[in-house]
Amino acid sequence: MPLTLAGLVREVGLTVHVDPGPDRPVAWVHSTELADPTPFLAGGELLLTTGIALGPHRAYVRRLVDAGAAGLGFGTGLSHDHVPAGLVEAAREAGLPLVEVPREIPFIAITKAVSRAVAADEYATLARTSDAQRVLTRAALTSAAAVVRRLAGLVRGAVGLLDAAGDPVHVHGDLPDLRPEAQRLGPGPAGAAWRAGDRHLAMQALGRPGYLAVATAAPLDPADRTVVDTAASLLTLALARSDDVDVVRRELRTARFRLLLAGVPVPDAPTGPFRVFVLPKGTEQPPGFWAEHDGHVVVLAAELDRPAHASSPVDASEVARGYREALRARDEHVATFEEVPGAGLLAADAARHAETLLAPLDARLRDSLRVWLACHGQWDRAAARLGVHRNTIRNRVRRAEELLGRSLDSPGLRAELWFALHAGQ
Repeated sequence: MPLTLAGLVREVGLTVHVDPGPDRPVAWVHSTELADPTPFLAGGELLLTTGIALGPHRAYVRRLVDAGAAGLGFGTGLSHDHVPAGLVEAAREAGLPLVEVPREIPFIAITKAVSRAVAADEYATLARTSDAQRVLTRAALTSAAAVVRRLAGLVRGAVGLLDAAGDPVHVHGDLPDLRPEAQRLGPGPAGAAWRAGDRHLAMQALGRPGYLAVATAAPLDPADRTVVDTAASLLTLALARSDDVDVVRRELRTARFRLLLAGVPVPDAPTGPFRVFVLPKGTEQPPGFWAEHDGHVVVLAAELDRPAHASSPVDASEVARGYREALRARDEHVATFEEVPGAGLLAADAARHAETLLAPLDARLRDSLRVWLACHGQWDRAAARLGVHRNTIRNRVRRAEELLGRSLDSPGLRAELWFALHAGQ
């Protein structure tokens, strides 16, 4: 962990005049006798001086505070026997930590102590990130979910793999709704970090549509950011590999379905009876035996729990017929082939289909329909042939529609009824 000013005071044995507190980090140490050393500071340094050219104390201290100095070490026993009281007062007012460095402790000893601490911290960070990268790489060989779980443990927070819309795909821990942030970031290479309540959040776009999100109690330090970057790279590769595997699997599924269309048996295909369902391409992966073919998702199943167009029941040797029937149902905008007007004309047992179709109708309604259809739907001609009023034939046709549950405005249904009424004659 980074060296703190309090730790340096204990290690070297310095006298504290303005308490630095327990957590003030020291990035480096710099010795100078300039009245304004700030052009040579990057922030986080402990500045060492013997006070030869301090100038006005408050102005000197204010310059150090504005430059982000970690603290001031004042060497005594040379130009000053004691730390000037005005300097102590100015440092206390500005909140700048101030320590006394007696003559018996050379500045180089402090420099060496800080150098050793920085080197040790850098080595610890390198070791930690190296270990984390090995852990994440092993997890990536298993699954994207394993990478998410491992990363959550490494950063001690919540981690989520999100899709392009910001919806969670794999999540470990509690994450807020990040869909608005995903919309703001967009699909390009981008990232964001912000604070939400008592948590710090970071979100990074992956190399394919999706995001890696992290929520922690404290801001990510440089080592944590390196670990998160490693996880993002591994997830991008894992998802790309998954895409390649999915492409091969889809091609194999399509090849198996084409074999069934040609009448060639395929292992693991259902034996029947089942229906052939046709869904739009891009539909969420359905359960059971499915394939992509000619721009459709085709499913072989006894039933399906989502909107689709289905054939009549078939077996494994009739998949080609089932596929044609499902496409016909799609073209007619009905759920099943049995609802397609005229479908019964194509049934394997037309006589049985005719009897099933006409079952709701009594003899009088059947005879009235036969005459009305023979008269091409002309009410007056049909009424004259039957010897009834035209309203009577209208009422009988409407009653037949109610019992059949289908409209006789369909030419296909009229044709189907015509053949059904004449079957066996």
